[in-house]
Amino acid sequence: MSRSTLRPSAAPPPSPRRSPVPKTDSIGRASAFLASGTIVSRILGFVKLIVLAGVIGQVGQSTNAFAVANQLPNTVYVIVAGGVLTAVLVPQIVRASLHADGGTAYINKLLTLALAILAATTIAATALAPMLTVLYGSNMKPESLALATAFAFWCLPQIFFYGLYTVLGEVLNARKSFGPFTWVPVLNNVVAIAGLLVFSALYGADPNGARLATGFTPAMIAVLAGTATLGVVLQAVVLFYFWHRIGLRFRPDFRFRGVGLGVAGRMASWTFGMLLLTTLAGIVETRVVTLAGDTDASVAALNTAWLIFMLPHSVITVSVATAYFTRMSEHASVGKLALVRTDASSAIRGTTLIIMLASAVIAVCAYPFARVFVAPYGQVLSIGNVIIAYVLGLVAFCVLFVIQRTFYALGDTRTPFFFTLFQVTLVIIGVLACALLPSAWIAAGVALTVTVSGIAQAGLAAWLLRGRLGGIDGRRILRSLATYSVATVPAILAGVALLQVLGGTREAGFALSGKIQAVLAMGVIGLGMSAVYFGLLLLMRSSELRGFLDPVLDRIRRR
Repeated sequence: MSRSTLRPSAAPPPSPRRSPVPKTDSIGRASAFLASGTIVSRILGFVKLIVLAGVIGQVGQSTNAFAVANQLPNTVYVIVAGGVLTAVLVPQIVRASLHADGGTAYINKLLTLALAILAATTIAATALAPMLTVLYGSNMKPESLALATAFAFWCLPQIFFYGLYTVLGEVLNARKSFGPFTWVPVLNNVVAIAGLLVFSALYGADPNGARLATGFTPAMIAVLAGTATLGVVLQAVVLFYFWHRIGLRFRPDFRFRGVGLGVAGRMASWTFGMLLLTTLAGIVETRVVTLAGDTDASVAALNTAWLIFMLPHSVITVSVATAYFTRMSEHASVGKLALVRTDASSAIRGTTLIIMLASAVIAVCAYPFARVFVAPYGQVLSIGNVIIAYVLGLVAFCVLFVIQRTFYALGDTRTPFFFTLFQVTLVIIGVLACALLPSAWIAAGVALTVTVSGIAQAGLAAWLLRGRLGGIDGRRILRSLATYSVATVPAILAGVALLQVLGGTREAGFALSGKIQAVLAMGVIGLGMSAVYFGLLLLMRSSELRGFLDPVLDRIRRR
C-alpha cells in the first residue's frame, strides 16, 4: 500500500444522516470515543511490530519477503474494492436506514453484492500472486522473491475479510453501534501476536534477520503468514455477532436493482482514480527501496517507520476530523459555507495543537524508537533516519487530511484527485532519483521525498479549498501554527538535551542499550518536552489550548 499519501481512509466517509448539528462538547466526546479504541489497537499494533522484529528482524531476506507479501492484500483491496465499498455502496447504508424497514432489505442486497465482488477479487488476486509479487519485488533476489510469493498465497485471502469487516462495520456505525468497528481490530492484533509467539517457540527467533529465505519450510510459511490472515478473518467474522445483537440478519439477495450507484458512482470514479495514483506511487517506492538489499533499511523498515508516523495521526487527527465531518456535511448540505470554513479551521487548529508536539517528540526520540525494534547500532541509525524523514511532514499530512475531508463534505471528490495527481508526480520523480543514492540512504531518501511532496500537496490543497470556500480562515490558522512553532523550539532543545544525557545517540548509551531502556528514555523525553511545550502555550495564552483544557477542568471542578 502506498505510503505516499492517505491510506484506505482516502475514500470519502459515509454521508451522515440529517440530524441536529453536534455541539462542540459532543464532538469532543465522539472524538474521545473513537480515539479510545484506536489507542488500544495501535498499542497492540506496536507490540505486534516489536514481537515481529524480535522473531524475524527488520532487515534481511525473510523480513523483506514477508513485508512485501503482507502489504499486497491491503493494496489490492484498496484498488479494487475499498474505493467502491466506501465511496459508492457504504454511503447508501445511512440513507437506507430511513426506509420503513430500517434499511434491512437494502443492507442484504448490499452485503450480497459486496461479498460477490470481494470473492471474485480475492480468487483472482490469489491466482495472480506470482505476478503481483514480481510487480513489487522484481529487484529482490530470486530466493527472496520466491519466499515472498509463497507468503502471498497465504496473505492474499485477507482481501475478502478486509472488505467484509468494512461493510459489516459500516452497517453497525449507521445503526449507531460504534464500539465493535472501533474495537475488534484489537482481536486481530492479539491473534497475530499469538501466531508470532508460536512461530518463535517452534522455529526459534531471528531478531537480526540472519535467516536466509531458503531456510523457510512450508510449515514455517504457513504458521507465519497463516496466523496473520487468521487475525483478519476473526476481525471480520466476529462482527456478525454484533449484527445479531442489534437485530440484523443476513439473507443473500441477488436482486440488485435499486442499490443506487448513480451519482455516488460518478463521485467514486474520481476516488478510484486517486487510489490508482497512490498505488502507482507505492509500487515505485517499493521497487526502488528493495534496491537497498538485505543488509540496509528496506521495505520492512519503511513500513515500520510509517506506522510510527501514523500513530499520532490515527489517534488525534482521524478522531477529530471524523467527528467534525458530520457537522461540516450538515452545514454544506444547507449551503452554509461560512460555517464549513469555521469547522475546517477549528479542526486544523485543534489537531495541529497536539500533532506539532507529537512530531517533535518522535523526531527527537527516533533512535530510541528504532532501538525498540532492532538491536544492531547500524540498523538503529538507519531506521531512525527514516522515522525522522517521515515525521518532518506529519503536520502537513494532518492538515491535508482535514482539507480532504472538507472537500468530501462539499461533495467534491474531483478536486482531491487533481492535488493527489500533483503529489504523486512529485513522489515518482523524487523516488526514482533516490535509486542513485548509496544503499544505506535509499529508504531515508524515499521517506524524505514523500514528506516534501506531501507538504507541497497540502499547500496546493489549501489554496484550492480557499478558492472553493472564499477563504479558509488562513490568518487565524497561520497565527496558531506560529504560536505552536514558537513553543516547539524550546521543547525540542530540551528534548535533545535529555536525549544526550540519556545516551540516545551513542551505541553504548543508556537509551540504546535495550528495549526497556529505550522506552523509559522516550517516556522521560516525552514528558519533559510536553511540560515545556504546554507551559509555554499557557504563558502565551493559546486559545486552542484553553479550549482543550477548560472542559477538562470544569469536569474536575464539578466532581
